[in-house]
Amino acid sequence: MFLQLAHTRLDVYQFSQTLALECYKITKQFPNEEKFAIVQQIRRAVLSVHLNIAEGCSRKSKAERKRYFEISRSSVIEIDAAIGIAFRLSYVTMEELKTLGEYIIKTFKLLSGMIESNSTHN
Repeated sequence: MFLQLAHTRLDVYQFSQTLALECYKITKQFPNEEKFAIVQQIRRAVLSVHLNIAEGCSRKSKAERKRYFEISRSSVIEIDAAIGIAFRLSYVTMEELKTLGEYIIKTFKLLSGMIESNSTHN
C-alpha cells in the first residue's frame, strides 16, 4: 500500500485484491454460526491469495516465485470449494455469486500464466 512496488500494478494483484473484497462482502451475509467456520476459512484463503502474490513477486529466483504463485493458486481453489459448500447450504444464490465467480476464474487464469512463465523449464 505505501511501498508502491511494481507488483501492485500487476493485473493479478489487482484482481486478487478485488477477489478479497468480494469474498468479504459475500461472507458477511453468511449465518452467524459460520462466523468461525466457513467464513474464516474463506477469508484466510483469500488473504493467502493476495499476500502470496505480493510475497512471490519479491522473490529473486523463478523457482521461489513459482512456489508462491502455486500456493496462491491453491488458495483460489480452496475458496472455490468453500463457496461451493456455502452455495449448497443455501447461504448464497448463484446470482449473488456471479461477480465472485468471475474474479475466481480470472485470478486462477492469471496465476496459472504466472506459474507457467516462472517455470524452471524456461
